[in-house]
Amino acid sequence: MIRMPLATASLLAIAISLAGCGEGKDKAAAPAPAPAAAPATPAVTPAAPAPAAAAQTDDAAAKAVVANYANIVSAVFDDAEAGAKKLSTAVDAFLAKPNDETLKAAREAWIAARVPYMQSEVFRFGNTIIDDWEGQVNAWPLDEGLIDYVAKDYQHALGNPGATANIIANTEIQVGEDKVDVKEITSEKLASLNELGGSEANVATGYHAIEFLLWGQDLNGTGPGAGARPASDYLQGAGATGGHNDRRRAYLKAVTDLLVSDLEEMSGNWKAGVPDNYRATLEAESGESGLRKMLFGMGSLSLGELAGERMKVALEANSSEDEHDCFSDNTHNSHFYNGKGIRNVYLGEYTRTDGTKVSGPSLSSLVAKADPATDATLRADLDDTQAKLQVIVDHANKGEHFDQLIAAGNTAGNQVVRDAIAALVKQTGAIEQAAGKLGITDLNPDNADHEF
Repeated sequence: MIRMPLATASLLAIAISLAGCGEGKDKAAAPAPAPAAAPATPAVTPAAPAPAAAAQTDDAAAKAVVANYANIVSAVFDDAEAGAKKLSTAVDAFLAKPNDETLKAAREAWIAARVPYMQSEVFRFGNTIIDDWEGQVNAWPLDEGLIDYVAKDYQHALGNPGATANIIANTEIQVGEDKVDVKEITSEKLASLNELGGSEANVATGYHAIEFLLWGQDLNGTGPGAGARPASDYLQGAGATGGHNDRRRAYLKAVTDLLVSDLEEMSGNWKAGVPDNYRATLEAESGESGLRKMLFGMGSLSLGELAGERMKVALEANSSEDEHDCFSDNTHNSHFYNGKGIRNVYLGEYTRTDGTKVSGPSLSSLVAKADPATDATLRADLDDTQAKLQVIVDHANKGEHFDQLIAAGNTAGNQVVRDAIAALVKQTGAIEQAAGKLGITDLNPDNADHEF
């Protein structure tokens, strides 16, 4: 997405006005927000003006924090890779015997695979190697009619020539004036179809393509219920539904294999002791450079991406099409683990999927040494944000999912989401304050062109 500078913490004094919306995909610039239609969120308590530059942190101490950060990144991507491989195993079992039980297991494996991956997104904005790579892995929202059958009243991005191309039903698709051969469904072919015809809504690969293939469209709008694709869409012969099942099976297999290989690639970039990988380059840079990347990633995920693209946009439009995991109704977990990823980086710790913990020198320890009050404020804000995101999870666990919380007329549900957004915005100001205490000025987290 287009990076727009945030004018330091003073911007946080502006009241959040949330209720009508727009937007598209992760990397797309967000449209101007629509006029607010619901009661404005109470003004976020502004952070103090950004401090004057503090004395620069000792380089050796900073490098120790960056080294621990690299350990955490490596562990998170290793877990994400392992989760994708478990998903691949579950998909293979489902394709071998398509039924309700094996479909349920594949869906559960997809949800489990999201837990470590969503904690990785805080690394994305500070490290261009991840930001440039992630579109093939986690791009959203997608125009699912590019991939498979959809309802007749399916809504898609305006002007997208591939919105109803249906790769699964056709061996050749028409996109504008161009014809594209899709007879062979391979990982390489699917990767080449991303952003087909110049539309960012044409997403053929990644977690969300797999999600659609496992759940199908969520036709419930802002009402209860997720997608309900039947296992019979993957049967061959008697009882098969959906049509073109051989191609649908091939698509699910190819796109899952690609996810595994993509995560293997990123894991390799963060392995310790590899002289020419990205981790080695990061650790060779100054400590200040590494700290800036860490803090910029925290602030940008907190503000522009999670508060803006993933929550404010969907809330303002009252649109389930703009929620992150829209087919599975897993959005509450995705948001929670995004928030947890931000917290992990600041505290210098990560709990792996096997329960073991990676920890070491942290940003928090550096900030506390420079100014204990600033560290305490940011820790409190991180706690508050996780508590607000937990409320969203609690509602989902009681049957009211994110797409229901954002429904027009759901005043209480809307407020739950507004409260989380407000906490994320406030937290971003505290991140900037912490950066200033380490001598890092003009952090300018990405606000994705949103106003808060």
